Amino acid sequence: MQETGSVFPDLGEFRFINNLLVDRFRFKKEPPQHRFWLDAGDDAAGIDGWLITKDLSVENSHFRFDFSTIEQAVEKHIVSNVSDISSMGGVPHFAFLGLCLNRHWTEEQHAQIAAAFQKGFASREIRILGGDTVVGDTGFFSTTLLGRTTLAEPLKRSQARVGEGIYVQGTLGKSAAGLWVLTHHFKDKERWKSLVDYHLNPKIKERAGEALAELGTVGACIDISDGLSSELNHIALSSGVKLVIEREKIPIDPEVRALCEYYGISPYDFVLNGGEEYQLLFTNALSNSIFYKCDRIDPVFYMGFVQVGCGVDIIDSQGTSKQMNAQSWSHL
Repeated sequence: MQETGSVFPDLGEFRFINNLLVDRFRFKKEPPQHRFWLDAGDDAAGIDGWLITKDLSVENSHFRFDFSTIEQAVEKHIVSNVSDISSMGGVPHFAFLGLCLNRHWTEEQHAQIAAAFQKGFASREIRILGGDTVVGDTGFFSTTLLGRTTLAEPLKRSQARVGEGIYVQGTLGKSAAGLWVLTHHFKDKERWKSLVDYHLNPKIKERAGEALAELGTVGACIDISDGLSSELNHIALSSGVKLVIEREKIPIDPEVRALCEYYGISPYDFVLNGGEEYQLLFTNALSNSIFYKCDRIDPVFYMGFVQVGCGVDIIDSQGTSKQMNAQSWSHL
């Protein structure tokens, strides 16, 4: 296959972010006296040993109260932030919480939201240090999360090396399939309860990144928040390599397979382009058997390998290869 160059597609959201950050090189960097310093470009930034991330959840975009409970919406928001810290080998410690309360929400809903955040952060031993609350026409949650890692350098998406294998921690397609049920076959939501529940309130192994870091075997690492095709392209572009994915080895969740067989549809759009999965995608030079004895990581699945070149290719069972473009969800 002819290589076309490792250029990330012109998705509106990523273009907006790049334009927003374009002036960052104008400012003189004062690196810390010790430990690491990371600019924008990974799941979290790094300043003097701290990992810092920020994620937002907006009503009717990330959560809908006709689909989910308040507790589910809050938990999903917290997971989206924790996953960013985990993907870099860190553990979260402190949070700054911003809330925009929909002016039509009731006092009872306000109390439920406060209780859900208190419980969600406390259960993870995360302390809220501050934040702000406002009222508007649309509700949203905004968290700035700070974490730490014992690594001299955190896990990054730019560390994939030729010869490494490509792995994913957990099965794929669950969140996108759950959303599809809610929007296309709402009456069947109890039949596919595990998928719907995963979309509304994903349960992940939040210490997986820390465990990977302790094993000391990981090259690149990223969490699957925008879709597998997008995250693979992020790693390829950041690392300056080509990723080759073996289509038959992609770990499609068994319930996703069952749903797709039932409705007569392909699972690959869910698996490749569905977001909000929050599993870890990483490269590694060793066999996946090293992960089997670590319950903070397992299950782990091999999907392909890293080679010289650029971009992402996917190979089917007949050996036919084609380029995998990033087709993730974009907010713009």
